[in-house]
Amino acid sequence: MERKQFLRSLGTGAAFALTFPCLHGCSSDGDEVVGNIVEEPTGVDFTVDLTSPEASKLATNGGFILKNLVVVVKNLEGNFIAASQICSHQSYDQVRFASVNDGIFFCDVHGSRFAQDGTPLNQVDSNPPKPLRIYNVELTGDMLRVFE
Repeated sequence: MERKQFLRSLGTGAAFALTFPCLHGCSSDGDEVVGNIVEEPTGVDFTVDLTSPEASKLATNGGFILKNLVVVVKNLEGNFIAASQICSHQSYDQVRFASVNDGIFFCDVHGSRFAQDGTPLNQVDSNPPKPLRIYNVELTGDMLRVFE
């Protein structure tokens, strides 16, 4: 059985519970929060040369890079997606991509999770969850443009 099939057989909650500790590497133990509170970038418009060393993690499905406060992802289906690295919950710059539940964005600080279209998947406090900002992507040859 492949890993993806195994995780699906466990169900969404169990799969995330099993894999979340592995994803938690960016935060520290205790009450100290790792990350910075920053404003969402405006005027996002940059390119990534997919043949560059910077983009090497985008060669495999599930890989991602961080650039200009944007998480650029090659999802599990092989499509490129770009989302804000700034969590919509409390503006920490800790949003990353995880290869669970067919691929989700998550924030390591308070556990916010988002679908690939930015839809919130959980509520972490009494405030209604807000969507994660998703950017446009355009692939031309080996150049990936990320823009608003």
